[in-house]
Amino acid sequence: MRISTEEPEQPKERSPISEYLSQIGHKGGLKGGPARAKKLSAKKRKEIAQKAAKARWGKRKEKEGKL
Repeated sequence: MRISTEEPEQPKERSPISEYLSQIGHKGGLKGGPARAKKLSAKKRKEIAQKAAKARWGKRKEKEGKL
């Protein structure tokens, strides 16, 4: 645990290579989702969304049952 009177840690300096790879990965992530959605059919997108909603709400119901 850090005491509030201590100096905050300075962030580690990243190498130029690490910074470059981070930027490339970020660009790919921005493009990937919309490209995948465009490629999927409406039926497949609906199936994926229903599966995600079921997983999300299923967790919530489990928690409520434990209370």
